[in-house]
Amino acid sequence: MDHAKFFAAVRSSLFGGRLSVNQVDGMEAILAAWCAAPFDMRWLAYMLATAYHETDRTMCAVSENLNYSASGLLATFPKYFTISQAAAYARQPQRIANRAYANRMGNRNEASGDGWRYRGRGLVQITGRDNYAKYGIAEDPDKALDPIKTVEILCDGMINGRFTGKRLADYFSATVSDWAGARKIINGTDRAADIAGYAKKFAAALEASR
Repeated sequence: MDHAKFFAAVRSSLFGGRLSVNQVDGMEAILAAWCAAPFDMRWLAYMLATAYHETDRTMCAVSENLNYSASGLLATFPKYFTISQAAAYARQPQRIANRAYANRMGNRNEASGDGWRYRGRGLVQITGRDNYAKYGIAEDPDKALDPIKTVEILCDGMINGRFTGKRLADYFSATVSDWAGARKIINGTDRAADIAGYAKKFAAALEASR
């Protein structure tokens, strides 16, 4: 792979003509994992697109931003907040996490603090005690931000279906290229069309770098 050609392509197609050192380093870490054990290049493109979306284009491990307004809470977590509750919880990230993620994904109730403790982190924003436990970091969830661990989680989770039971091979094979459906590997159909578009641009950049 010609890395210079790859970065030239994504710089213009996905990053508005500019790349920071951190963005380059983040993508290099994902590319290095692929080079160490190559797999379908469409898988790599979709993994890069997932990291691009989940990290808000930083390509580095981040913690989930839960500083929602009342309207943002109702749009993002409509099942967990009434109008009055959204007003009461607005702009309080820790309280929001503890309520929104309580009693699911292996978390205990709101008072336990598990929602905040196991909020989204990393390149793929793993969330919930069960997901952290899968990678042996339930006792130290900030390890999901480690540059090496976060790439391991991204690759293993998407290739082996550890997040939702869906895996990359279900959507990209000798007979299938389902760019939109692949979102089910992470999060149902949320922003599926957008991420499919990012993935196709990453795929084009990877093809140009061969």
